[in-house]
Amino acid sequence: MVAITLPDKSVRSFDKPVTVAQVAASIGPGLAKAALAGKVDGKLVDTSHLIEKDASLAIVTDKDAEGLDLIRHSTAHLLAYAVKELFPDAQVTIGPVIENGFYYDFSYKRPFTPEDLAAIEKRMAEIAKKDIPVSREVWKRDDAAKFFHSIGEKYKAEIIGAIPANEDISLYREGDFIDLCRGPHVPSTGKLKVFKLMKVAGAYWRGDSKNEMLQRIYGTAWARKEDQEAYLHMLEEAEKRDHRRLGTALDLFHLQDEAPGMIFWHPKGWAIWQAVEQYMRAVYRDNGYQEVRCPQILDRSLWERSGHWENYKDNMFTTESEKRDFAIKPMNCPGHIQIFNKGIRSYKDLPLRYGEFGACHRNEPSGALHGIMRVRGFTQDDGHIFCLPTQIAPECVDFHKLAFRVYRDFGFEHVQVKLALRPEKRIGSEEQWDRAEEALREALRASGAEWEELEGEGAFYGPKIEYHLKDSIGRSWQVGTMQVDFFMPGRLGSEYVAEDNTRQVPVMLHRAIVGSMERFIGILIENHAGAMPLWLAPVQVVVMNVTDRQEAYVREVAEALRAAGIRVETDLRNEKITYKIREHSIQKLPYQLILGDKEVAARTVSARTRSGENLAPVALEAFISQLQGEIAGRK
Repeated sequence: MVAITLPDKSVRSFDKPVTVAQVAASIGPGLAKAALAGKVDGKLVDTSHLIEKDASLAIVTDKDAEGLDLIRHSTAHLLAYAVKELFPDAQVTIGPVIENGFYYDFSYKRPFTPEDLAAIEKRMAEIAKKDIPVSREVWKRDDAAKFFHSIGEKYKAEIIGAIPANEDISLYREGDFIDLCRGPHVPSTGKLKVFKLMKVAGAYWRGDSKNEMLQRIYGTAWARKEDQEAYLHMLEEAEKRDHRRLGTALDLFHLQDEAPGMIFWHPKGWAIWQAVEQYMRAVYRDNGYQEVRCPQILDRSLWERSGHWENYKDNMFTTESEKRDFAIKPMNCPGHIQIFNKGIRSYKDLPLRYGEFGACHRNEPSGALHGIMRVRGFTQDDGHIFCLPTQIAPECVDFHKLAFRVYRDFGFEHVQVKLALRPEKRIGSEEQWDRAEEALREALRASGAEWEELEGEGAFYGPKIEYHLKDSIGRSWQVGTMQVDFFMPGRLGSEYVAEDNTRQVPVMLHRAIVGSMERFIGILIENHAGAMPLWLAPVQVVVMNVTDRQEAYVREVAEALRAAGIRVETDLRNEKITYKIREHSIQKLPYQLILGDKEVAARTVSARTRSGENLAPVALEAFISQLQGEIAGRK
């Protein structure tokens, strides 16, 4: 007898081994039809998997997160199947699931064209409609390697050759197509109904620029058509909001080849930067941080002692002078430790909070650079808190509250919290990592937060809490962090005099709220589609005349606004007022003041909002008061 325990704790008994599909059929025809896979004792398996002993089982359908990943995984193989049918000389390599879809890399004698993609997608739909069974086969490694060599699939043979000789491997067959994969897969191609191929890009074999350039076909796949339509609509919106396009259209910044990954900020873009920086500077000041400034270049020996040289060297820009090796700082933490180390510190001085708008440089691969979102030169709203072990939780709780308040001020109401745990490459003992990770869990529990844990994604020197913002079209962006570090202060000689007069090493908390200023401004631009809220808008008001008769009054009004701290421009060009209004509307200005003879005579102003609403004329003082109220309210 085989007893199967279902998620509702009910038990079904079978007189012989049974497949996942058979269990689903015993529950009902609806579930049998919907089943994509099973979770046997927590392990994801095919519906054909034979359960030979008592086990727990959950049937996976397209309503489950695992089911959607399974659909995308299987659709990647469907893509490879279609490519091999249409282009038999193409060689298949790897095809993983990615966020919102999948890709597959191919080696082919010529570039795939948009017409090719359309043909491939059509063939995928034809294969899916045939509802071809997908079956798993277990082969000896050497037999599989010989097979793929025999059909000219050298990349698959190379992958198999790296597997230990004594291991069996799994292959999946659907029709005439067979592929290397550990699985699981949907039971048949008919389960794959909603997908679309998106684009072709280049990708090096195994990610190494010394290897052949392959062609990567990206696609998206979903359980329901309406989900895919919503995703494609979001992509259309994202393209309209692309910060690179808006950066040019609104004259905010530019990038050029002579400074890859570095940004040229124009006056309007720098005005946004200053609004963000001055706001964050006030956050520093009001929450007990002392602002500091550290050198850009530090001797190699310091980076060796901090652990960066061993764990982060490939991402650092280095230089040499007078036979000494230096590195441009990729992070601010070692510099802040040097400030802490100057002078004798007492436990009474802790917590000690340092903040810096620290310029950092990281040697990111050129292919990874993306506008101002992924750059080589960036500035962080960086802070480090030196504290006692007993102060970790209260400091993290206070930071958590502060971060959420800042995000609300910038217009982000939906914040996800994640806890990134110890990576494979790290410093420190397991006991220290246990303490650090539990300290962050304790702080999150005390904050009443819900969080997701990310295995292996912490920094080499400590685990971290990550804050992810959801923007106005549903995308998620990781910005702030809080990291516990038991290691670096000790490596760099930090200590304080404890209550019992012994010398102890402080704990260092690495924290940032907006993270990279460049990236955060890019997020703001895309979130607001360039129409920045009044308090962040680079130009808050433009003042325009209808005829030359109002020129003096335009200048007077603009000067009064400027004196009140409003970012204002004048437009006195000899153009029709409708032309001026249209041009400044394209620039997404919050307010346009249109001054004619009536406004001059009454000493009033008539405002037009960004939405196109014409407000009733008011006294200038009243309008200034209104603006100041909106700015103070972060509107």
